[in-house]
Amino acid sequence: MTNFGSNLMLIRKKRRMTQAALGKAIGTSGDVVGRYERGDITPSIEVVVKMADALEVSVDYLVGRISVDLSEQEIIERIEAISKLSKANQAFLFRLVDMVLRDIIFQKTFLK
Repeated sequence: MTNFGSNLMLIRKKRRMTQAALGKAIGTSGDVVGRYERGDITPSIEVVVKMADALEVSVDYLVGRISVDLSEQEIIERIEAISKLSKANQAFLFRLVDMVLRDIIFQKTFLK
């Protein structure tokens, strides 16, 4: 798991947001955001949720538990649709996805 403060800073900069703008969005100051990023203080879970919302990322991504940014609505909608399928249909779909991924990786590796 990554360091929360450095992860927060990287995501904030990726979103082209200043500490002051993030602070305003979550109801605090840029100075406090800076202290979060440096690890001087630890935000409450409520503040972490506000930060994730303001940065348009999941809490898990913000705190470094997952490395995939699930902020794209189209991806989330597909994941939700897959989760509603039967286990047999999910397994079938995963086999198809695995085949496509294997082909793409093969092409990247051997057909440059």
